Amino acid sequence: MKITSAMELIATSRIARARVRVAESQPYTDKMNEVIRNLGAGTSSVSHPLLEKRPVATAGVVVVSSDRGLAGGYNSSVIRMAEHHIHDLHARGIKVRLYAVGEKARAYFAYRNFDIEQAWLGVTDTPGYGDARMIGNTLLEDYESEQVDSFEVFTTRYVSALTQKPVQWELLPIEPPESVDEDELSVSYTFEPSAEAILARLLPRYLEGTIFGMLLEASASEHAARRRAMKAATENAEELVRILTREANQARQAEITTEISEIVGGAEALAGG
Repeated sequence: MKITSAMELIATSRIARARVRVAESQPYTDKMNEVIRNLGAGTSSVSHPLLEKRPVATAGVVVVSSDRGLAGGYNSSVIRMAEHHIHDLHARGIKVRLYAVGEKARAYFAYRNFDIEQAWLGVTDTPGYGDARMIGNTLLEDYESEQVDSFEVFTTRYVSALTQKPVQWELLPIEPPESVDEDELSVSYTFEPSAEAILARLLPRYLEGTIFGMLLEASASEHAARRRAMKAATENAEELVRILTREANQARQAEITTEISEIVGGAEALAGG
């Protein structure tokens, strides 16, 4: 009970920091979305391989889990969703390349003889932007070399301290943000050297920022799920202590009553003799 109570307090403190990091990363993502929208609205001929959909012969599946357990159903829900999707892809005749973020996903799929192309461990507890860049570079390299035709990420979205939802996120090709009319543009851009060159620089950064946001939300979700699990374990331990204490007191009382009865019985026998 002391261990689970301590783990609950640790998870609670980490949730606060994780929520702050999620909130702090949002302005960067919003501004990147705005720039890409304005690029698309300001020029009608902007295109990039990361934006173009192609027939899917090989699908990449990225599963984001935790490195440690004791987090309730946090890992099982997202892993189960990813596994069902993989079986569906196989049924449609589409090859799958599997990428795992977190030891739980790696161990689960390795135990079931899935081929894992790449695994990143020690990332989900306190993810950094360098981790997102490392993952993004690997996925980008496989996509640009056409080893993979699409990437989908299975992760957990942080809604609140009580609600975390497993979600499926289409990562590549990048779905451009909804365009706006030129009259609604908040900023007028002059492109130097060209819109295509700028887009080629922005889209990889946009991909990294998206992955970083996913990792942050997954981290916050993990700590929230662990806090709930440890709180439930602590309450169960407290209830077990109450039950066992009551049983021990009853057994002790029964033993005392038996001893008193034996003493009284013996005293009456001696007095009668």
